[in-house]
Amino acid sequence: MNISKYEQRVLHALAQGGQIRPIKNDTGKITEVDCFNRDGFRLADCTMPVFQKLRRKRLIVSRNGGPYRINRDGLSAVRAQLDNR
Repeated sequence: MNISKYEQRVLHALAQGGQIRPIKNDTGKITEVDCFNRDGFRLADCTMPVFQKLRRKRLIVSRNGGPYRINRDGLSAVRAQLDNR
């Protein structure tokens, strides 16, 4: 599966325990998204088009109206990266 560089960055942050919190308007439609890593810092790479691509490819999922997290398909699609921790 072809995954862009920005999608890889978001998936990697989600694989480490991050989450995507959608911001909805009055009608319940998602208008904006905020992606946070496990430390609570916001990712600037997570834009609305990247979020829609990840949802369309079914690599992230929301359960019971909660924040979006990575699922098993997303974990298998993400490539390993080195962490400077």
